[in-house]
Amino acid sequence: MNRLNGLPTEVDLIAQLADLKEVDYKNTLVLTALVELLVEKGILDRQQVIQKARQLDADISLEADDRSLYAN
Repeated sequence: MNRLNGLPTEVDLIAQLADLKEVDYKNTLVLTALVELLVEKGILDRQQVIQKARQLDADISLEADDRSLYAN
């Protein structure tokens, strides 16, 4: 990694961002494939997946709110 004074250069940061985008894409692809297979096999239906995603999102939001309350 090219560094100046111990700090990442702009090129390093751009490369890291590109790597993160690739990882995010692959993770999304695998999750989508898993959900599609579970729906196709009748193990889950799309509404169950959507409901669980909303529930998890709400839970994470509540946890973040709790942390911010106790951070002050």
